[in-house]
Amino acid sequence: MPVPADRAPGFAEPRTGWSAPDPMTSVTTAHRITKNLKEGLSGTGVKAAVRDLRRLLRARAVVLTGLSGDWVRAGTPNDPRGAAKLIDKVLHTETRHGRPPLTAVPLHSSAELVGVLLVSGRVSVSAVNRAGDWIEDSLERGRLESTAERAARSELRALRSEISPHFVYNALTVIGSLIRSEPDRSRELVLDFADFIRYGLARNREYATVSDEFHAIETYLALQRAVLGSRLRVQIRVAPDVLAVSVPYLVLQPLVENAVRHGIQPAFGGGADGAGLVQVSGEAAGSDLVISVEDDGVGMDPADAEEILAGRGSENSVGLANVDRRLRSIYGAWYGLVVETARGAGTKVIFRVPMFQPGVVPR
Repeated sequence: MPVPADRAPGFAEPRTGWSAPDPMTSVTTAHRITKNLKEGLSGTGVKAAVRDLRRLLRARAVVLTGLSGDWVRAGTPNDPRGAAKLIDKVLHTETRHGRPPLTAVPLHSSAELVGVLLVSGRVSVSAVNRAGDWIEDSLERGRLESTAERAARSELRALRSEISPHFVYNALTVIGSLIRSEPDRSRELVLDFADFIRYGLARNREYATVSDEFHAIETYLALQRAVLGSRLRVQIRVAPDVLAVSVPYLVLQPLVENAVRHGIQPAFGGGADGAGLVQVSGEAAGSDLVISVEDDGVGMDPADAEEILAGRGSENSVGLANVDRRLRSIYGAWYGLVVETARGAGTKVIFRVPMFQPGVVPR
């Protein structure tokens, strides 16, 4: 996030012989420093951040150090021994010490001391303090982004682990029963099962194409039809022009599994007459991709759907909440799941995402 020019740390008070740096240069440099501090004071970008800080403050030297006491510096302080003592004082007192030409301020993140900024040269105390505040903001922003990324990875691991053991057992039982009577169909189902497991347990994937996601749910539904027989009907429609669009990995399968397990099976899975229908569609709507998963099963109270999306549902419903949070985290608060449902009237889950989103690339 760019720092406003009048708040960038290079804007110290003017004095004789000093000229303010170009505002655009300050903003660009400040933005680069924020990016380089994303991984904290021990990250790979700290050296570059220190060099930019020195240029921005027009200091003789700038030093950043974490709690370990290891220095990352640009330039040489005019009094190295004095600088070391000053840093030690700040680490032990958590308060600013010194004044130009040697000033050190503590750096905090989440109300905890994480390091020290030391500036050597004719830079005003207020400019050094302002630089320290701004660095703290950068460190805190990086920490929050890192926490969000870890949470997203954790939710993705949770989705991977949600392959129902009951479904796996039933699928393998059906496949086993067909080995002698229908060997060709049994072989096809084994391949479908292998595809489903391989895709669901793939590692190091954050995004996939719509084509990959629809192929995964086709194999899942083929296995479920083998288990449920005529009690499950399926309709899948996807427009060719959206097949190459990138979406979060495993964003579709939990929605389809929810339709079968919580919509169709309770209504028709226990031997009741009739069949349930699951419809899955994907199409373009302007610059957005719209995907819907609909079933004509038991439905639910709309208030229950709100509880599920808020993460307050049962353990069997965490898949929907995880998908909703991932969509909002990646695309913004306006994007997420929309659930249309009522008791006895089935359930329709819809999500809309941009067809092209920076950083959303299958790999």
